Amino acid sequence: MRIIQSEAIVSAVRDACIEACCCLPADVTCALEKARDQETGHARAVLEQLLENAALSATAMRPCCQDTGMAVVFADIGQEVHFKGDFNAAVNEGVSAGYHEGYLRKSVVSALSRENTGDNTPAILHIRLVPGDSLELTIAPKGFGSENMSRVYMLTPAQGKAGVLDAVVETALCAGACACPPGVVGVGIGGTMEAAALLAKRQLLRPLGRPSAEPELAEMEAEALERINQSNIGPMGLSGKTTALAVHMAQMPTHIAGLPVAVNMQCHACRHASRRL
Repeated sequence: MRIIQSEAIVSAVRDACIEACCCLPADVTCALEKARDQETGHARAVLEQLLENAALSATAMRPCCQDTGMAVVFADIGQEVHFKGDFNAAVNEGVSAGYHEGYLRKSVVSALSRENTGDNTPAILHIRLVPGDSLELTIAPKGFGSENMSRVYMLTPAQGKAGVLDAVVETALCAGACACPPGVVGVGIGGTMEAAALLAKRQLLRPLGRPSAEPELAEMEAEALERINQSNIGPMGLSGKTTALAVHMAQMPTHIAGLPVAVNMQCHACRHASRRL
């Protein structure tokens, strides 16, 4: 049994919130550079500006986008870990500290009254128990330009792979410029409605552009990406070859009567940062 103090969680979450909002992961930067090299005209200019913005924000440790999102926290908790203090409270305290100390925009409001909570809490917390005695925390700030363009489809089994592909492409094309392309398309297939949505969001954490280990899904990812990029929506909707940087799919078993499909859109700022305790 290993004990983790709540103060360590607060510190880790605070630091990861600031890093995630200010520093794009290297794989995202590489994907944007690759896309830039394939573009010309307005599309190339947009991608050059996105890369310059990313470099400046990382140097100054200031947000790369004014929408610093809701703090989505993925916590992989080792079964041999015991927390000293309230784990949920520590996560939210860390988010609050990160958004205050990092000068990050506080965008979280009550759903109906629209009153701002003041510190970007509560976080959206997803907990998964895993073997071992460590805690892995991943902070993924999610802006709502892209989140608003996400969809859940309850397909029939007869619609099969073709229906899944059509749903993915339809979501990306309907999003158009609203999801701040070029971005990443996370897809969860199977489970139940909410399980598919969580599975889709987890795909945004995958190394950018790495194909699925399942050959069938890897083939579907490539087809969906090609169809999306043939749309000519392009970077920030100004036309071009790159509307999406990647499509990441995962599947899980589901009920004989259904085929849930969730499509979680992510903007070009595919932000996340991790800490291991």
